[in-house]
Amino acid sequence: MISHFSHHSQNPTLPTYFLNYSKIPSIFAKKRLSPNNSYHHQMEENSPEDNKTFSDYGVCDTLCQAIDNLGWKHPSSIQRDVLKIALQEDQNKDIIAIAETGSGKTGAFAIPIIQRLIDNPQRMYALIVTPTRELAFQISEQFEALGSSVGLKTAVIVGGIDMVQQALALARKPHVVVGTPGRLVDHLENTKGFSLNTMKYLVLDEADRCLSMDFEEAIDKILSCFPKERVTYLFSATMTQKVVKLQRASLQDPVKIQVSSKYQTVSTLIQQYLFIPAKYKECYLAFIMNEFRGKSTILFVSTCSSSQLLTLFLRNLGFKAVCINGNLSQVKRLGALNKFKEGARNILIATDVASRGLDIPEVDLVVNYDIPGNGKDYVHRVGRTARAGKSGRAITFVTQYDVESYQRIEKLIEKRLDAYPCSENEALTYLQTTTEALQIAQREMKEEEKKGKKGKNRDGGDADDYVMDTFRGKTHGKKAKKNRK
Repeated sequence: MISHFSHHSQNPTLPTYFLNYSKIPSIFAKKRLSPNNSYHHQMEENSPEDNKTFSDYGVCDTLCQAIDNLGWKHPSSIQRDVLKIALQEDQNKDIIAIAETGSGKTGAFAIPIIQRLIDNPQRMYALIVTPTRELAFQISEQFEALGSSVGLKTAVIVGGIDMVQQALALARKPHVVVGTPGRLVDHLENTKGFSLNTMKYLVLDEADRCLSMDFEEAIDKILSCFPKERVTYLFSATMTQKVVKLQRASLQDPVKIQVSSKYQTVSTLIQQYLFIPAKYKECYLAFIMNEFRGKSTILFVSTCSSSQLLTLFLRNLGFKAVCINGNLSQVKRLGALNKFKEGARNILIATDVASRGLDIPEVDLVVNYDIPGNGKDYVHRVGRTARAGKSGRAITFVTQYDVESYQRIEKLIEKRLDAYPCSENEALTYLQTTTEALQIAQREMKEEEKKGKKGKNRDGGDADDYVMDTFRGKTHGKKAKKNRK
């Protein structure tokens, strides 16, 4: 490991163009829009409903106790609006809810489903369809936590896990099934005895994400297998044309709830950018990580290889980093996520596979190391922090090649971001150390690539072990074969 950022006695010479990397021409320059202002309608602060409890909205005592155990004091805006409708007596209304990431959507649909289940106990009661494996496990955890006092059981049905084990879990008739569209269809077509005929509730969570991942055919299949007499909740961060089409196909006379405007970010989120030359990205990353040392951080990159390289790079500098990406097996992805959630690693480097649905408490910082491909992905990424009314910060790296993409993001969220205050001279004092750390990481990856040991399907360990051991050549030969058994 390279020693932590040994400062050099002499400042490096700055390239001529580097001194001009301070501010980006904003599309709002002529409008004089304040950095913290938004064109979107904001809810009034300190409204009377802010002080109401879950009990005030009709949540039963048993559930209120479980909610209190989770530390939830007052329902969020989306939870209030859904509970008003979902817990009305003798009214089982379909709901379409458009709400920003981090607004408490899972609680909004879990609470009314569990309350109805308490009133009318039944196995195979609700199906939750969600786009990602990680989100499915997190939804399952929240259902079981809220329903712990009544023995609520869930089954998680996602790819990357043995179908036979999942079939056994379904045979035990859980109360709630949570799954990804593709794997749910696999079981509907191949698992004897698995049926949706008794289901009373269908939740389509992160619907825009599901549809953007080409799950339309799978969702249509699920809808065709579901009883027409049901209650359907459709939750989405954005209202796209595909979501509108799905709404028409799946909901009957729904109540529409829209807590926030399209692509809005929460007011408790500090959003900043850092305008830098592309050749110094790693140097500036080290600077930012040192500025926020010890803080819980999610670092977003565009490729799997970048996530692996930067994990090695930061570990070589002494940071506790772990990565999660689509090349890792389900076991390793969950292992990495658990280490991050438990605090054993405070930096999670993720591709966009993790940009939606990671509900991790106390995330202090999001860094967009690679600028997202579109504004919607930006909103979903930065939604990992400042959740449930807490404050947070998001910093986006912008190089000379990213200006147009950055300006599209500004336009979409209708907000001008502040520049993160940073001294170029101070940042470049880390140049030599970070260059060495990067070269070592690149060499380790190249050596492993030559051996053809990518480790994508290995079992055992977690993603942290995978990155460090695989790319340092520790899991090859006989040991690798042993791990695959």
